Amino acid sequence: MAPVVNAGFISVSYFILLSGFVLAYNYSARAQNGELDRKRFWEARFTRIYPIYLLSLLLSLGQLKTEYPTHTPAMFWTGVVLTPLLLQGWIPAIATFLNTPAWTMSAEAFYYFIFPWVAKWKPPASMTRLLWKMAGVWVVGLVPGALYMIFNPDGIRTPDRWSYGIWLWALKYTPYAHVCSFVFGVMLASLHGMIPRTHPVRLWLGLLGFAGIYVLACMGPLVPYVIIHDGLLMPLFACIILGLGGENLLASALSIRPLVFIGEASYCLYLLHFNLWYMVHGSHVLDWLGLMRFDPWISYVLMIAMALLALHFVEKPAQRVLRGWLNVWR
Repeated sequence: MAPVVNAGFISVSYFILLSGFVLAYNYSARAQNGELDRKRFWEARFTRIYPIYLLSLLLSLGQLKTEYPTHTPAMFWTGVVLTPLLLQGWIPAIATFLNTPAWTMSAEAFYYFIFPWVAKWKPPASMTRLLWKMAGVWVVGLVPGALYMIFNPDGIRTPDRWSYGIWLWALKYTPYAHVCSFVFGVMLASLHGMIPRTHPVRLWLGLLGFAGIYVLACMGPLVPYVIIHDGLLMPLFACIILGLGGENLLASALSIRPLVFIGEASYCLYLLHFNLWYMVHGSHVLDWLGLMRFDPWISYVLMIAMALLALHFVEKPAQRVLRGWLNVWR
């Protein structure tokens, strides 16, 4: 279990790839037929991501006092202005301003912006040609990390998740560094449509994807951080999505009601997990209740519970209000 927890950062790349897949699955046909209204699509995406994004920033306002001394005044105020606008990710120095996970939404906002044009791409009729094109996108996605390893612009001997360098942060947090994962996900939706959901290969692909990621996670520092952080795992993520998108034992096992119920709150949990962690530990509630000996597992349970509350009492009500006001579909 420890290797998986230590490699938890790779879930961000999976999230970006999955978002491309889900959008293409739902909207590509409309885009290719000229039926996708860009303005209404962007409004729908705004109502999906912004309520919890705004909540995460409001809960993070206390971090302003720690952000100020770590930046120049100009960069601090740039962060104050750009972060609510989902633009902080374009400047590595402030990409994690206020709430570290929020940089992902800055990247996603850009991908939502370009999606109506990306979705117009018509995939080849041949699966072989499609696979070759996906392989090309994968290779291009490996280029930024490979260049970082070759030139080592920050002078960091062995970069890891705790390392700091302006070029490393550009590689980790900026939208352009992850765009290939998003495009790969869009193309994956076409491959998904070519493989029958009941085909036995889906089960084996899913098992291969999970096993491959577990093996790489167990290898730890033997796999360069700048490569595994984004790019390397695209094919394995694709295998997982294809496996879970089929009708097989793996998909059934991960579709049980409790997992689906918790999974609905995954966006809330991801974006709020820093806030929720600070709330649990900053309040010392576990000390008062004599439960610290069960940490961190009890913290994980509490964070999931609070994410579910945010989903049902903030995200969904806010979405209904915004969608009614803007008159948009999902």
